[in-house]
Amino acid sequence: MKTSVKTSLIIIALALVACLVGLFWLGSRPDDPSETFAESVSNVSREPSFEARVIVPRSGLPFGGILPDSLVKKFDGTPRELRIDHTSPGAQIGSVEPGRLELSADGWDLLIETDGDGGIAPGTRLVFPLGLGGRRLRLDCRPADRATGYFRATKRAGSTDLGGSFIVELATCKNAESGKTTNWPPAPLTVRGSFVGPARPSPQPK
Repeated sequence: MKTSVKTSLIIIALALVACLVGLFWLGSRPDDPSETFAESVSNVSREPSFEARVIVPRSGLPFGGILPDSLVKKFDGTPRELRIDHTSPGAQIGSVEPGRLELSADGWDLLIETDGDGGIAPGTRLVFPLGLGGRRLRLDCRPADRATGYFRATKRAGSTDLGGSFIVELATCKNAESGKTTNWPPAPLTVRGSFVGPARPSPQPK
């Protein structure tokens, strides 16, 4: 009898380990920002459109990211990925320039600026809502002093529209409402996306 109970416990333990490994494998993904972005500009509609994704590093996820996003979101936890596009509520394309891009949606505000040589400028930022530690926050995240990433915008053939793509690492975040700095993320967030829109400079301040 004791032998059968011991065997059953071993089988249950192995099954639990197998489930955890399976969840981790399903949820795993490289954090390398050079990973190919699935939505290339050539596949984007000729109509004004965009897509932006925020990819959270595993070290910033509950239980190392082994839980599915659908479960994490129910408890206002931090998902592996957040996404907006031109179909999101309140979606707008602001300025579209060779060295500047503004995208927004309800609760989101993404600004990418370059230094003139294609590098990411310090003015780049992303303000967005996130469930963090069971609380809903609105974060203001920015690149490190030496920003990592790129922004490319070119004129589309037979059109005055600009199309392009970007990858930016955001290393520091603060509470957008209180202005207080946070200890999250423990490693940079990766924001990547693509866009097509009419060339339009940002409004000049009055």
